[in-house]
Amino acid sequence: MASDDRSDKTEPGMMPEVANSGKVRPPLVYLGAIALGLLLHFAWSLRLVSRAASLPLGGAVVLVAVALFLLAVHTFRTAGTPVPGNHPTTTIVHAGPYRWSRNPIYLSFSLLQLGVAFWVNSLWLLVTLIPAVALMSFVVIPREERYLESRFPSDYLPYKASVRRWL
Repeated sequence: MASDDRSDKTEPGMMPEVANSGKVRPPLVYLGAIALGLLLHFAWSLRLVSRAASLPLGGAVVLVAVALFLLAVHTFRTAGTPVPGNHPTTTIVHAGPYRWSRNPIYLSFSLLQLGVAFWVNSLWLLVTLIPAVALMSFVVIPREERYLESRFPSDYLPYKASVRRWL
């Protein structure tokens, strides 16, 4: 019986096939955090900033997040490696935003939620960002780093030592 279930649990000495087998999908982590934050906001609104500042500040942060995301995706595609973590990585990308962050796509997701928090003027969206970033920092990213270290030890280890995880 054939199965397309990809597991990041491997035998000792074996490399996982992909960086993210789908158990915790980063876009869904952030969408879930945004949805929960919006539900809490509509149930019990707590303002984050003044009404005058919320829209321009939120709009600016959202634009930065979208620009960073598009640049990061473009850089991956230019390098010829797939963006989704459930596909095998083909190379370590050192260009574009990957020169100063190992995770600019996740940084863009975090900035997007921060921008929406300012735009909607919701403290709850900021509060629900904290567990999303924690889940990414302590579960998702370490798993992806183990995959990259095993797949590209001579390229990834020096890159990891020279570029910060977030900023």
